[in-house]
Amino acid sequence: MSGGQRSRWLVTGAHGQLGSDLRRVLAAAGVESEQLLALGSDELDITSSAAVQAVFRDFQPQLVVNAAAYTAVDQAESEEDRAFAVNAGGPALLAAAAARAGARLLQVSTDYVFAGEADQPYGVDAEPAPRSAYGRTKLAGELAVRELAPEHGYVVRTAWVYGATGSNFVKTMARLEQTRDTVEVVDDQRGSPTWSADLARGLVELAGSAARPGVYHCTGSGETSWYGLARAVFEELGADPDRVLPTTTDKFPRPAPRPAYSVLSDHAWRDAGLSTMPHWRAALRRAFAEDRPAYLPAS
Repeated sequence: MSGGQRSRWLVTGAHGQLGSDLRRVLAAAGVESEQLLALGSDELDITSSAAVQAVFRDFQPQLVVNAAAYTAVDQAESEEDRAFAVNAGGPALLAAAAARAGARLLQVSTDYVFAGEADQPYGVDAEPAPRSAYGRTKLAGELAVRELAPEHGYVVRTAWVYGATGSNFVKTMARLEQTRDTVEVVDDQRGSPTWSADLARGLVELAGSAARPGVYHCTGSGETSWYGLARAVFEELGADPDRVLPTTTDKFPRPAPRPAYSVLSDHAWRDAGLSTMPHWRAALRRAFAEDRPAYLPAS
């Protein structure tokens, strides 16, 4: 980690899916408790300039990972101002503070900044064209970090994240396996499932690396559809994957449009000398091996 263990780390959104894994990964990497300030949204309001300035003044972090976000994709369509405050205003305050302090900031972003109409993986320089309020607000956060912390800011786009904490697609499929004979899942949206523990390890590696500031993509390797991921979940549960039936997006209308193609190229990541992310299928197997009870419905 090039000295990352000896640095002071600030993790925002620390009690969410990614934040929880970041805390575990940092502890496993040898970061002592006094070197880590991990704050949830109830402990640090990143939309408050005074709160952000205070935490930088008092803790003086050297490495900051912003895992805080407004992630209610459909709700954002009717609450774009609120989503903007968290997804754009918050990163702007963190970026300005990081630049003043000379701290390295990692801003976690999303595949939703793209239109999802490509037929090959999106590179880091592909033109953003968000089609949803969530995507627009996350793109605004990216731009704020790059403008306000050009020498200290890292934007890391990811996609299809699941983990042991909180709600996600993998947990939903595990619940439906127990409650329904068959499950219909869309087969016309493709992406790269990303285990939050792997993403956390990638972020920690980036934070301690010699990689230059800029935009990076970090997702599980390979690609599949939501239907393919659901079948894999059933397989991990020892259930018949043929109980998962393919369907199309138009059968499940949602307030926010979903990208049809969300695969992100990891060329910039690998070119920076960072470790290739594990294949999504192998990662899912490891997730169930390590945290199986967390993915199963409460009895």
